Amino acid sequence: MTTNDLEERVIDFAVLIVDIVEEIKNNYAGNYYGNQLIRSSGSPALNYGEARSAESHKDFVHKMGICLKELRESHNYLKIIFRANLYIGDKQNILKVLDENNQLISIVVASIKTSKNNNLKIVNR
Repeated sequence: MTTNDLEERVIDFAVLIVDIVEEIKNNYAGNYYGNQLIRSSGSPALNYGEARSAESHKDFVHKMGICLKELRESHNYLKIIFRANLYIGDKQNILKVLDENNQLISIVVASIKTSKNNNLKIVNR
């Protein structure tokens, strides 16, 4: 996967979340969790863009760590919305978004590990 591919996936993920939030119940809990989900799901796209322009290896790892934190937060919000029956759309849609969220988490974890390992190789030369 190229850096452009990952950037497109995290942007597409944020767009999918916008569609999901449009089908959340319009009540206190739905509005609260929907708003929080919008915030946490958009952050990885923005922070990944920042990571691609990182000033140092440490800065890259830090920004990727923020992406990971926000993806995990989004995953928990999605599970809460699903389990509390706040989503009124087709349940398969939210399950597909949860799956994409899990895949993105795995990709970001692998990217952070690879970056740390590559940096160790450089330091140990």
